[in-house]
Amino acid sequence: MPPFASALSVAGSDPTGGAGLQLDLQVFAAHGVHGMAVPTALTAQNTKGVARVLPVFPSVVTDQLAALLADLRPGAIKLGMLATDDVLLAVARSLERLDVPRVVDPVLVASDGTPLLERRAFENLLTRLVPGAALVTPNLDEARLLTDEDGPEAAARALVRAGARAALVTGGPADGPPDDYLLTGESGTWLRGERLPGEVHGTGCALSAAIAARLARGEPLEGAVRAAKRFVARGIERSVAAGAGGRLLRLEPA
Repeated sequence: MPPFASALSVAGSDPTGGAGLQLDLQVFAAHGVHGMAVPTALTAQNTKGVARVLPVFPSVVTDQLAALLADLRPGAIKLGMLATDDVLLAVARSLERLDVPRVVDPVLVASDGTPLLERRAFENLLTRLVPGAALVTPNLDEARLLTDEDGPEAAARALVRAGARAALVTGGPADGPPDDYLLTGESGTWLRGERLPGEVHGTGCALSAAIAARLARGEPLEGAVRAAKRFVARGIERSVAAGAGGRLLRLEPA
């Protein structure tokens, strides 16, 4: 692990602290990694759902990234909710020359059905942010929306063909085991999971942030993915019903 490991989250704000930017910073801290953050959107939400999404001006996102990256270099970057095509393009332009491992979590739709990325941005996500990414981490529904492929293996192959160095399709079908499929180059492997009862808020955010934190610590990709899955599983097991909706993860040091 480097003497000063740091990771950057570029994502939307969740005032509950149970997902998005706030959760990413908690995950980084649990891994002993210094967390940096650039918000892309403000949301009015609670554990029951999203009431409103307010994207940050793209020029403000650009200015935040320019100021930060002119002074500090993160060991890894996690990209989460980007809200609009204009924000996505601002992020892509800001990061295109930065040689830092990038974990792309394509946050497309909230669990209550609220859109979190404009439909017109999907193509730019595939052509501007997926190429060169160390890992792309869609759940199965997001993978279908992005690739038009039904199965985890086919969707992962499509994302790697689009230029990702690796793809992790998570969750599995609702009527099957919640196994994740990891494809690195031509080598694919199933990572077994257990479906626990009840809805837990922010699991996808936590997984991608934990992987980014471990990459920032210098861990190899597959080991980082496996360890991050265990970290999130422990958070789910310890989760609490703090509000009237989804349970909140309780994180322990990694």
